[in-house]
Amino acid sequence: MNMLLVLLCIIAFLAGFVDAIVGGGGLLQTPAALVLMPQQPVSTVIGTLKIPSFTGTSLAAVQYARKVSFDRRQIVAMMAIAMLAAFGGSTLLTVVSNRFMRPVLLVILIAVAIYTLLNKNFGTHSTKLVSRKQEWIRSILISLVLGFYDGFIGPGAGSFLVLSFISLLGFDFLRASAHARFVNLATNLGSIALFAIRGKIIFGIAIPMAICNGVGGLLGARLALLRGNRFSRTLFLIVVIGTIARFAYEVVVSL
Repeated sequence: MNMLLVLLCIIAFLAGFVDAIVGGGGLLQTPAALVLMPQQPVSTVIGTLKIPSFTGTSLAAVQYARKVSFDRRQIVAMMAIAMLAAFGGSTLLTVVSNRFMRPVLLVILIAVAIYTLLNKNFGTHSTKLVSRKQEWIRSILISLVLGFYDGFIGPGAGSFLVLSFISLLGFDFLRASAHARFVNLATNLGSIALFAIRGKIIFGIAIPMAICNGVGGLLGARLALLRGNRFSRTLFLIVVIGTIARFAYEVVVSL
């Protein structure tokens, strides 16, 4: 058990570090935990992982809040919607399989990777794409759809948030990552509420992992703010390609 906890904490640190910069920490944390805790139900493993994810995202969000400007009313509205959507997604996960979504997500992620590779300026600077009213509408839709996605499926949600904020709202990588952290914070909270009610969290594992994930998130956010948009773009591509590999493997195995 001690070695298991050490391995999980190392993975939690790395997941927090990556997630704070471009999202996708679940790409490391979720499959590793499923492999290391095969005796536990999947819902219990996922529920347990929501605690460290919440901690790492919280500390990363604080770092971004000090350096990146926010519309407070807009971010609060987005967080509230995302939290309720994630609660609904996690509720559905307890009764319905999400495997049918894997092939669809695989195609979407491949398109995202190709577009980002071909568009060298993608996310390197902010642009004004839409009116203020349209920005609010798009923000709410992003929070609703990806909040539900994070509760129902999970992996890659942070990266999808970053992508959506850049492509639909015209944010650069740093601003998109900052907003993604706050929305992701809310989706984690919504899922935690559901899993806690259902008794699906092992706190003896979740709390040590949360500390390590938090330290990783803190360092990751500081590095992203220090290195800027181009560094974040490079890591974003790495995470997207890694997510593609994971979904491809799951699609092949399920055939």
